[in-house]
Amino acid sequence: MENVLCLNRSTGDTSVACCMGSLRTDDLRVDGRGCEDYRHMEIETEMVSNTDGSAKVTLGHTDVLVGVKAEIGKPRPMVPDEGYLEFFVDCSANATPEFEGRGGDELGMELSNTLYKVFNNRYSVDLKSLSISPGEHCWVLYVDVLLLQCDGNLFDAISVAIKAALFNTKIPKVHISEDEEGGKEIELSDDPYDCMRLNVENVPCIVTLCKVGHRHVVDATLQEKACSVASLIISVTHKGTVTCVRKVGGGSLDPESIFEMTETGKRVGKALHAPLMELLQEEESLGKKRQKVGFLDTTLIVAVSHCP
Repeated sequence: MENVLCLNRSTGDTSVACCMGSLRTDDLRVDGRGCEDYRHMEIETEMVSNTDGSAKVTLGHTDVLVGVKAEIGKPRPMVPDEGYLEFFVDCSANATPEFEGRGGDELGMELSNTLYKVFNNRYSVDLKSLSISPGEHCWVLYVDVLLLQCDGNLFDAISVAIKAALFNTKIPKVHISEDEEGGKEIELSDDPYDCMRLNVENVPCIVTLCKVGHRHVVDATLQEKACSVASLIISVTHKGTVTCVRKVGGGSLDPESIFEMTETGKRVGKALHAPLMELLQEEESLGKKRQKVGFLDTTLIVAVSHCP
């Protein structure tokens, strides 16, 4: 048995909160999960009525709400025939005391920058499908993330919520006509069924692996995170392709650990996509038969089982 002692110094005084966890030789963690297992995950779509797409993900006791709003904007000069995504992360002070003051702002900026690198590229989302009139008009997807409760592993929960919200997004069809002076007029269809849907097949999911002792674990709780020397954030597509890797934390990772963690991330991330898409499509097929539950126009709760 390999024992790990974690000291969490939340204040500047001598008070120390100690958390003792153990990773056994049979790869069991304190809560009974294996090193590559996620906690129970619930996904709810169509959460917010005044958005074009939304989803809420509960991972353990981590709650994340994502809303997508499509607005017409001007394309960027370097890519005049593409739309783009913008991310904003709001770290609610109710989620954890650490988000009070500038702590939440700094984390929100860090999360937004990482999400931009992972999702706002032509390999994740078909940005050309967001073009309306090249060089003049395009769709801009504003992705707002609200952290409702924090119990570790924010990146993974947010990425799943973003993929579910993009899958749920309905963008109105655009009709372009010319006036007498040759100017273009844009009309949006008011038929809720006359809309464009995004292909989210290539949208990656993020897998965060935390180095604890001589092992690495997936979906770390706050206690496990406090015991971790460093973490590796890996975004993985449904084919197991790694699109982004980022190291966080003050500790160091040796090359062998980085290789092993990357391989684990690829395996776990690839296994996460298939059940996620299957359940989202199953929920979509229910249409109006979907059961309404709880929070702000919610729909059927979909559970994703532990990854093997």
